[in-house]
Amino acid sequence: MSFSDDEHIVMLPLLAHGHLIPFLALANQIQQTTGFIVTIANTPLNINYLRSTIASSESKIRLVELPFCSTNHGLPPNTENTENLSLDRLIDFFHATKSLKTPFYNLLVDITQKQGKPPLCVITDFLCGWAVDVAKSAGTVNVTFTTAGAYGTLAYMSLWLNLPHRNPDCDEFNVPGFPDRCRFHITQLHRFLRMADGTDTWSRFFRPQLSESLQSYGMLCNTDEQVESQALEWLRKFVKIPVWSVGPLLPPSLLNKSNTSKQHSGKVPGLSTEKCLEWLDLQEPDTVLYISFGSQNTISASQMMGLAIGLEESKIPFIWVTRPPIGFDLKGGFISEWLPEGYEERIATEKQGLLVKNWAPQLDILSHKSTGAFLSHCGWNSVMESLSQGVPIIGWPLAAEQTYNSKMLVEEMGVAVELTRGVQTSVEGKDVKKAIELVMDKRGKGREMTENAAKIGQQIRASAMVEEQGQWIELEYYHIMDDGMNYRMEAKDMSAPLMKGAKLGLHFIMCGLLQKVSPCRCIFYIDHVGGPFKYLGQLIELEY
Repeated sequence: MSFSDDEHIVMLPLLAHGHLIPFLALANQIQQTTGFIVTIANTPLNINYLRSTIASSESKIRLVELPFCSTNHGLPPNTENTENLSLDRLIDFFHATKSLKTPFYNLLVDITQKQGKPPLCVITDFLCGWAVDVAKSAGTVNVTFTTAGAYGTLAYMSLWLNLPHRNPDCDEFNVPGFPDRCRFHITQLHRFLRMADGTDTWSRFFRPQLSESLQSYGMLCNTDEQVESQALEWLRKFVKIPVWSVGPLLPPSLLNKSNTSKQHSGKVPGLSTEKCLEWLDLQEPDTVLYISFGSQNTISASQMMGLAIGLEESKIPFIWVTRPPIGFDLKGGFISEWLPEGYEERIATEKQGLLVKNWAPQLDILSHKSTGAFLSHCGWNSVMESLSQGVPIIGWPLAAEQTYNSKMLVEEMGVAVELTRGVQTSVEGKDVKKAIELVMDKRGKGREMTENAAKIGQQIRASAMVEEQGQWIELEYYHIMDDGMNYRMEAKDMSAPLMKGAKLGLHFIMCGLLQKVSPCRCIFYIDHVGGPFKYLGQLIELEY
């Protein structure tokens, strides 16, 4: 099977750094697999950010700016992503993103006029549900993409689509889509979700966006079929549209454990990668605790003090990415008064830890042999990066679907312990010390978590190896349906152990070489076992 290099896929991420990077990784994957033209559309500042993260000048991904003026929506000037936005302004920003509807439609029309046909499809964030109708109006189809995992996505969608959650008689409750054993606790819900009733400003954004996303042609999920097989099964039953796992969307150098630098963040590090690695080289294997709350999260001043005390008392070597606490300018400098008196001098003298301001080379740190655990906000990108290296996690979820990720890591995977939740809890040094000792102790529970994380890391790397090398498989096709644009095939798996289930939905988009035949047998070279674009391999044989 050969591909037409003039086929065009347009992508629209949510305006948040944690969403932009997975979209870019997916774009590269599609482009390299198919040779199709791939365009990522976003606001000017986000497009500049993406340009700064693209390592190679030879990248074939097109970046297109969509006009967006934050002040028209009562937001501060140059507010084009969620970074540095206070929580009370976040929902205003989300509502403002709906103003991209017209410029995005105009972009699709412009592409259609220039190429003589509409884009093959558009891939948009699952929080951009409005794009489903835009794609249809422009003569193409929408595929929704969740940058989170299957478990977190299911929890997030189900909780917002099944309001309210205000039962005063019980703190634990069942969530539609999950089995009864997966009971959720009221403290795992963000306070805005706990208060939501369907008429509030948060509900008025999330409910329609999620509902409209479920009208998409299908859903891509940033996870691995082996790692989240059960959660993917639950998600598929809940959303009732095809769901393809397209992860892990991680740098090949991280999965291959190469020694080359793994990260291009577009940000200035608080400490150079070289200095971080030099310090790590001096530590014993599996002894260092890495602490980071992601690119746009921070904790309260009192929590920061408790964390600092617990770290020092644990005597464990650590690298801590610090940002100003809640209530202070996140772009401002970090001052010593937020830490115990003389703290920085003591840990420097004792050579116990490194304080890195604002940003650190996370991939390089997690893949280093000295790193033994990760104290994390449980953002999905960070979770996958950690697990790919077999590093267990101390969870401190803060926002979005992070509490659900933490729940899965603790209860389903056995690779984590949760220290606390959110920014309003009290954090004592003794509790921090206890959690660190539990995970870093390579006996008992700590050893069990490390072994479980190592197994998952092996699964992730094994999947990546199959995706890179390809795999010969044989499929028996029952029927091919032509809906005018997309060919849908239901196939029986005959020899591919990595594929789950008796029937698989395979989507060959605009695949004119295949005629309507039923049944037929054919052998494909699969470039990447997973999503709708990864099945676009070379057609080797077709028998009628």
